[in-house]
Amino acid sequence: MIQTDLCIIGAGPVGLFTVFEAGLLKMRCHLIDALPQVGGQLAEIYPKKPIYDIPGYPSILAGELVDNLMEQIAPFKPTFTLGERVEALDRQADDSFIIRTNLGTEVACKAVVIAAGLGCFEPRKPELANIDAYEHKGISYMILDPEKYRGKKVILAGGGDSALDWTIFLADVAAELTLVHRNETFRGAVDSAEKVAELAQSGRIRLLLSSELTGLEGDEQLRAVQITNKQKESSWYETDYLIPLFGLSPKLGPIEGWGLNLDKNAIEVAVHDYSTNVPGIYAIGDINTYPGKLKLILCGFHEAALMVQSAFKLVYPDQKLSFKYTTVNGVHAF
Repeated sequence: MIQTDLCIIGAGPVGLFTVFEAGLLKMRCHLIDALPQVGGQLAEIYPKKPIYDIPGYPSILAGELVDNLMEQIAPFKPTFTLGERVEALDRQADDSFIIRTNLGTEVACKAVVIAAGLGCFEPRKPELANIDAYEHKGISYMILDPEKYRGKKVILAGGGDSALDWTIFLADVAAELTLVHRNETFRGAVDSAEKVAELAQSGRIRLLLSSELTGLEGDEQLRAVQITNKQKESSWYETDYLIPLFGLSPKLGPIEGWGLNLDKNAIEVAVHDYSTNVPGIYAIGDINTYPGKLKLILCGFHEAALMVQSAFKLVYPDQKLSFKYTTVNGVHAF
């Protein structure tokens, strides 16, 4: 059995940064993630996507942010269980916990930190009759390697930040790029929407608004996509790839049965320390909710910093916490 101070469920950016903040307070961490690598959605869905709202980085690729976080936490020697999903949690007589995964790994800890992002998630798919036949044969729901699309015909669908950001990025990669959105306006950032409009006006991309995907065509490989506008006029567009970016459908999975107060698919927490209604269990990052919540990575970092101050009392109940700045005290490895 693995012994640790904090068991962090989720090895995304917020879970990783928690290791750093906990390490400053001499708390050891073990992280569990259902994905086979660290980084959460950043690594799995958009490792090459630029992020613009990390303090000190005007722009940083998602994968690079994960690499930097791994370097930052290395002095505190975190341990990992990857490719396994948390299935059960049992409170012990001394108020500690034992967590079990679907493959039988057991972790004993003094506090549990749920930093699972959107939880168990799956992409939202267009309602097209034969879409399953073309998955991995021209249709994908995430972009792992943008170079795959160099010199190719690509159709993106969606109206959120991901669709806008990838349209801007792939405009310099794809031979022919089309963005399809069912509405006249976008849900994503205004600046990104303006950049996409400029790309369309300059002829670098094809922008089809008030339009929807209505058909797919191809033998063993996707060859064409039917798109229909609000006037019910349909056209077929040849393509090598179709990438619907309609977001993710979040599911909490086994966490739902832990007695936590939930609001839809999010865990309710106290704002002062991000504790849940179950003593010893905290929730930080996109998985939690509270008045004024913003689902931003930098907000998750803030939540991690405050949360470990509270968890310290569970790990070291007889010690008084003395807050020290890293600029004065430095970072001392385990």
